[in-house]
Amino acid sequence: MPENQSSAASAAVRLPRYTKTDQDEILGDGDDPFGVAAAGLTWLPKNEHFGIRHGDRLVAHAGLLRLPVAIGDVETEVVGVGGVAVAPDLQGQGLARRVVTAALEHARTMGPQHALLFCRPPLVPLYQRLGWHPLDKEVLVEQPENRLVTMPLRTMVTPLRDNAHWPSEPVRLFSLPM
Repeated sequence: MPENQSSAASAAVRLPRYTKTDQDEILGDGDDPFGVAAAGLTWLPKNEHFGIRHGDRLVAHAGLLRLPVAIGDVETEVVGVGGVAVAPDLQGQGLARRVVTAALEHARTMGPQHALLFCRPPLVPLYQRLGWHPLDKEVLVEQPENRLVTMPLRTMVTPLRDNAHWPSEPVRLFSLPM
């Protein structure tokens, strides 16, 4: 019975909002909670948020944002996944899987064929276990002052539809990264 109570407490739910205070509750209030400050990028906030609470404490989050991209010469949209966070003291307990799975279930209702995320190289194996695939092509993203830069983090994709195929072409995000 305690295991069921733990599972129920760990169910991912859609959050009405996600603030800096919520992020600090999960990751603490450090200067670089996601370990990506060295990339020097400006990021977009997400529009949709999913979280997991243990009691009154928010312990995991994943955010979504629909974004325009070009894959080779084809313009389309993807669902960007970002802001994935799990409280350090609870990592390794499947919370990332639960919150990302809940976010992707919603992403499947948003229209695009694929979800896309950017991550630090040490996290690639985690996302691969969750069904994501690293891209082997350059990804360009917009930055302030009309700059176009090559994404220094690892780009990964996952299909949101059966039979969705990601072409092996360069990718251009028509926005800031998420």
